[in-house]
Amino acid sequence: MQLGMVGLGRMGGNMAERLLKGGHQVVGYTRDKEGVKRAVEKGAVGAYSLPELVEQLKPPRIVWLMIPAGNPVDESMQTLEPLLKKGDVIIDGGNSNYKDTIRRAAALKEKGFHFVDVGTSGGIWGLKEGYCMMIGGDGQVVKNLTPIFQTLAPAPDKGWGHVGPSGAGHFVKMVHNGIEYGLMQAYAEGFALMRSKAELSLDMRQIAEIWRYGSVVRSWLLDLTARALAKNPSLEGIAPHVSDSGEGRWTVVEAIELGCAIPVITLALEQRFRSRDTEPFGDKLLAVMREQFGGHAVKRTT
Repeated sequence: MQLGMVGLGRMGGNMAERLLKGGHQVVGYTRDKEGVKRAVEKGAVGAYSLPELVEQLKPPRIVWLMIPAGNPVDESMQTLEPLLKKGDVIIDGGNSNYKDTIRRAAALKEKGFHFVDVGTSGGIWGLKEGYCMMIGGDGQVVKNLTPIFQTLAPAPDKGWGHVGPSGAGHFVKMVHNGIEYGLMQAYAEGFALMRSKAELSLDMRQIAEIWRYGSVVRSWLLDLTARALAKNPSLEGIAPHVSDSGEGRWTVVEAIELGCAIPVITLALEQRFRSRDTEPFGDKLLAVMREQFGGHAVKRTT
């Protein structure tokens, strides 16, 4: 099949390469000309504008967006709409908010376009291992796109599926990322606790390797943890600053709106916020409160 790939960053570029290896024709566009050049070197047809990309696609056109969530998606769609024809398909494979996806799908449907949301997981390993894809949209449209999904997935019948109507793919991916926060936090806390037991001289790298085989807590995430510890056992030079892409926040907000308790994911998100606070005012206030009511000494920084 032929499709246009908009956004050739690390993940988009790898997806384009996997599609090319699978025999698909890819027209690639990104604002970075070097990114287009790299795609061409892999076998893609290069485009240096969205009109040029659309012009090189045969109808019915398939345009896959792998760009940051929010305004970039809306702006790209606004540019694409006058260039496309009824029956053409736009796929959003990024981490868009599912509510935005529902809105976009409804607007495009009125104009005769199809919109498919693909929650995509796999990161930098997807080129080799394949991508996990949670897909939302019209069932027949998704079925027509099956060869693309089969090529990108770990196996033709594994790691991908049509999970529901428009928005469902991005909703499921949002929850997936929230679970990821909780898993990461649990591993981090467990290893921190073991490292704190200094008198046992535990080897974190060794324990991670032991747990990888036969353990109830074995996982791909643990495999990556072991890999990181093998390279840098003491994590020397790593700042204790953990960012978030936004999907964990959306997951927590959704849980609040639904009245659904997700304490582990919520606390994992809050811990990420805490990791970025180099001057925790709340902790300072706790210290002075103890001083005020009990005369407890306050540790000074100067």
